[in-house]
Amino acid sequence: MKIGVLALQGAVREHIKHIERLGVTGKIIKWPHELGEVAGLIIPGGESTAIGKLMVEYGFIDAIRDFHAKGKPIYGTCAGMILLAKKITEGDQPLLSLMDIEARRNAFGRQRESFEADLDIKGIGPFKAVFIRAPWIESIGDGVDVLAEFDNIKVMARQGSLLASAFHPELTGDLRVHKYFLEMVKEA
Repeated sequence: MKIGVLALQGAVREHIKHIERLGVTGKIIKWPHELGEVAGLIIPGGESTAIGKLMVEYGFIDAIRDFHAKGKPIYGTCAGMILLAKKITEGDQPLLSLMDIEARRNAFGRQRESFEADLDIKGIGPFKAVFIRAPWIESIGDGVDVLAEFDNIKVMARQGSLLASAFHPELTGDLRVHKYFLEMVKEA
């Protein structure tokens, strides 16, 4: 099994390292045709507006929608969660519009408001999460399962083959969120 990490911006190497520590091959995805080589895709954190514009420029929007239509799982962390959302609360930027959530960008504040928090993730358990200029999930639609909250705010959710988190599990030594995603890929 091979898992792709979209490499337009963000913590690409950290996701690859986590995947490979779990015994799975990670592939850096720079071009849409490379999606055909992987069973699942991770969209990392970074600047969601910049990643969205690059996705349009390189032809990733339709390619990733096609990837999803084939039933292949996608996991978005932080900016990746925003890009998966059907809507955002403010502004106008390219979105994949796949997951029935509304995301609020930089909801927890700017870089200096970054923090760590203890979460209880459904199906995973206690988890020390790293939030950096993090979004949150403002609202969810039917079929979206909230997996974790922080102060009654939704920060992780799943809808079918889509997984999204406002935090960065790739910046911790804990592999369980990536392991959860790999299980989704195996079941797809």
